[in-house]
Amino acid sequence: MISNMSNTENKTKPVYAFIDSQNLNLGTLSCGWKLDFRKFRVYLKDKYGVNRAFLFIGYLPKNIALYEKLKNAGYELIFKPVVFYSKTPHEETIKGNVDAELVLHTMIQYPNYGQAILVTGDGDFACLVEYLDGKNKLKKVLIPNKTRYSSLFFPFSRYLSFVSDLKNKVRE
Repeated sequence: MISNMSNTENKTKPVYAFIDSQNLNLGTLSCGWKLDFRKFRVYLKDKYGVNRAFLFIGYLPKNIALYEKLKNAGYELIFKPVVFYSKTPHEETIKGNVDAELVLHTMIQYPNYGQAILVTGDGDFACLVEYLDGKNKLKKVLIPNKTRYSSLFFPFSRYLSFVSDLKNKVRE
């Protein structure tokens, strides 16, 4: 059973980050720059005291070197098998939707953290944001692109910050 700890009790426990890697990567690319994941991990630790950073990412065997680099940068990787499908007979698309895994792992880890940071602009996570807010366990929602994110986050504006504003600190 999930307890409704007081805000003071929550702040004495560690801070965990739950990161939608595809949303983060594509969000910063749509701003015209590429994120340096190592710098971003350092930023999370220094700015918010993030003890553990869970990065949710689609798994492709050809990306083993990338996964090792991310692990070495301090991320705990949670993989989602990818699905290949064709939009047209000559165009193959890869999809690795991590939404369910991110929500599930946020709840699996729930007793272990005092505050959570979510990194996404995807409105599918608005219900998770609302839940964590109601339990005094939401520290921040870091949205990758200030100009492209779900309006479902508007009621939680006091928690919102934007990775796109951090360009000079976290870009490659």
